[in-house]
Amino acid sequence: MNTQFKKGVLELCVLSLLKQGDKYGYELADTVGREIDVSEGSIYPLLKRLRGEGYFEVYLRESPSGPARKYYRLTQKGADMQAHLESEWKEFTQSVSTILGGEPQ
Repeated sequence: MNTQFKKGVLELCVLSLLKQGDKYGYELADTVGREIDVSEGSIYPLLKRLRGEGYFEVYLRESPSGPARKYYRLTQKGADMQAHLESEWKEFTQSVSTILGGEPQ
């Protein structure tokens, strides 16, 4: 998949996963990586930036298999941004499908 396509959608993917519930960093990277060919190294800088923008908060939770894990919890600002990005994504993909000659979704 084109690198620019991936970069543009990673923020939406991460926020959407956090909308489903709190996750730790590796869990986010692994889940995204199973669906989109992206390196774990590109997820962590995104997490740092999104945290700095106030889209989620971080807390530590004990792990049964090692040190405590850093979990990410979506804030209201993050939920609002996720909804906005999802709406934009749906509008965008519908427009591209129309241009490509497919049926609008």
